[in-house]
Amino acid sequence: MGETWNKRERELKKRNAKKKKEERKQERRENTDKGKSLNDMLAYVDEYGNLSATPPEKKSKPLNNDIPPVVANSRDLRNEDPARTGIITFFDSNKGYGFIKDAVTKESIFVHVNAALVELKENLKVTFEVQKGPKGWVAVNVKGA
Repeated sequence: MGETWNKRERELKKRNAKKKKEERKQERRENTDKGKSLNDMLAYVDEYGNLSATPPEKKSKPLNNDIPPVVANSRDLRNEDPARTGIITFFDSNKGYGFIKDAVTKESIFVHVNAALVELKENLKVTFEVQKGPKGWVAVNVKGA
C-alpha cells in the first residue's frame, strides 16, 4: 500500500506544527527575564512619578538645629516631689479598691487596700505616691493627710 495524498498532507501539517512549536520555544528562551541581573529588572520612580531605568539622585536634607525637640509627655520628665495629695472619691470596702482624685492634676488614680497604711474610706484626704501598673497609674504608700 502506498501513501495517499491525505496521509502526506497530515504528515506535512504535523511537521510544520512541530517546527513552529520549536521556533516559539527558541524565541521564549531568547526573550526570557530569567537569568537577568537584579539591576536590569528594577525600575525607579522619579520625583514626578515617572518610571526610569536609572536610580534618582540622592538629595541631602538640610539640618534644622533651631527647632527645639518635642517631648510627647513632658510631665513624666519633670523632677516632681513623689508625694502627692488627693481625696478618695470612691472606695469599695468589700472588694478592697477605690480611686483617688489627685489635688493638682485632677487625675483619677487607682488604689488598692494593700497599698494603704491607713484605713481607707470615701472623702478621706490622703498623701500617696504613684507607680505605673499593668492598666495605668496606681497609688502606693497611701497615708492619711
